[in-house]
Amino acid sequence: MRRPLIPPPVIGLLCLFLMWIVSRSVTVWQVAVPYRHLLAGVLAVIGGAIDLVSVAAFVRARTTINPLAPSRAGQLVISGMFRFSRNPMYLGMLLILCGAAVWFGQPLNVLILALFVWVITLVQIKPEEAALTEKFGERYLDYCRRVRRWL
Repeated sequence: MRRPLIPPPVIGLLCLFLMWIVSRSVTVWQVAVPYRHLLAGVLAVIGGAIDLVSVAAFVRARTTINPLAPSRAGQLVISGMFRFSRNPMYLGMLLILCGAAVWFGQPLNVLILALFVWVITLVQIKPEEAALTEKFGERYLDYCRRVRRWL
């Protein structure tokens, strides 16, 4: 499997930009979500917190956080948020995008959330999984059997 080429935050920002375009272009289906600003903020803060805690786990383990070079991982991080999701950083990004979708109030943005999950899984997670399987072997495969890819 080939190496990831686009940093996941760039993919997230592209999806955010697409959501903004859709919400500005398609105004007929706008939905008024009660307390949307509060709900959007809560989702974004939870997503950001998951990201920060997950990055901190990588820093504590003294392993690479570079998503474009998963083969450089020096440690397999399986504690903290990684007990619940093999990809909590991408889950955090998804929650931030969910917050944006609520903020924009455009139901079509749910399709962009699905697009984000599909693209990240295809171009980032699967190559990471291949690299980590090669690097850590049965230990990583056992982890994969115990913990789900997303949640």
